[in-house]
Amino acid sequence: MEMGEDARFGLAGDGDGAVALLAEFSTWLSRERGLSPVTVRCYFKQSRAFLAALPGAPGAAVRELDAGQVIAFMVDYCRDRNSWSAKAMVTSLRAFLRFAHATGRMPAPLAGAVPAVAGWRLAALPRGLSAAEIGRLLAGCDRETVVGRRDYAVLSLLARLGLRGAEAAGLRLGDIDWRAGEVAVCGKGSRVERLPLPAPAGEALAAWLADGRPRCESRAVFVTVRRPYRQLTPEAVRQIMGRACDRAGLERRGAHRLRHALATEMLRAGASLPEVGQVLRHRSQLSTSVYAKVDQNALRPMVRPWPGDAA
Repeated sequence: MEMGEDARFGLAGDGDGAVALLAEFSTWLSRERGLSPVTVRCYFKQSRAFLAALPGAPGAAVRELDAGQVIAFMVDYCRDRNSWSAKAMVTSLRAFLRFAHATGRMPAPLAGAVPAVAGWRLAALPRGLSAAEIGRLLAGCDRETVVGRRDYAVLSLLARLGLRGAEAAGLRLGDIDWRAGEVAVCGKGSRVERLPLPAPAGEALAAWLADGRPRCESRAVFVTVRRPYRQLTPEAVRQIMGRACDRAGLERRGAHRLRHALATEMLRAGASLPEVGQVLRHRSQLSTSVYAKVDQNALRPMVRPWPGDAA
C-alpha cells in the first residue's frame, strides 16, 4: 500500500508511526502472504482499530505488548458484536501480531494469545433468495439509464455465476473471452479460474460495455459513471445490491445471498455437491457441505418422530 492511500483509510494525521507501521504491514501481507487487495484492506482496517486502542505511541506499545492486553482488547471489542465481526478481528489481529514478531517489533510471539470465537461449522443454513426475488432485483434496474445498465450487469454476474462482490468489482476487460464465451475470475488466494459466461449475463455485460461504460484509462469492467472514472470497489457492489433490494421492496441483503441462491438452485436441479463446489470455486469440500441441508422440503421426510410424541 502506498502512503498516498492513508487518507483513504482515515489515517491522515494519525501520527506516532501508525501510518508507516500499517503501510508496512499491508506490504508484508501482499508480498509475503500473497493476499488479495480486498483481504489486505480488511486486515488493515481491523489492525488500525487495535492500534488505536493501545496506550501511547504504536511502536512502543507494540514492543511492550503482552498476552493480557491482547485478551483484554478482544473481550472488549467483541462485546455486542456478531460472530462474523469478531472472527474478522481474530484473523486480522493474529496476522498483525505475526508480522510484528517476524519483523522484530515484538520480542515474543503473541498470535496464539488471540482467543478464538466460538462457532460451530454447518450450524446455520445458508440464506439465499428465491427465483421470484432475484427477478424483482433484476427488473428494478432501469436499463434505459447508464447506471441501470451497469447495475443490471453487476447483479447478473452475481446471480448467474455466483461471483463474490470483490470478484465482480475486480473484473478486467481482458478477463472476458467473447469468442470462447468465458470469463476469467480472480478469486481467493489470487487463484484465476475460467468460468463459462451464461447468455443472460453476457448480454447484460455487452449492453453495459457497448452503451454505458465511459471511455477511460481504467481497464476495470465496472467503473463509476462520473468523472474521475474509477473502478468500483467491493463496497460499491454491496451498495448496488442494497439499492436493488430497496427498489424491489425487500429487506436489504448482502450480495452473497445471490451466491447462496445459485448453489441452492443447482442442488434442486439435480447437481451434485462437487459440481456446486466447482462452480463456486471452493478450495475445500467443507465449504460446500453446508449446502447439503438447504432444501428443507427434501430433508423433511428423513426426520424421525421424537420418542413418545404421537405427532
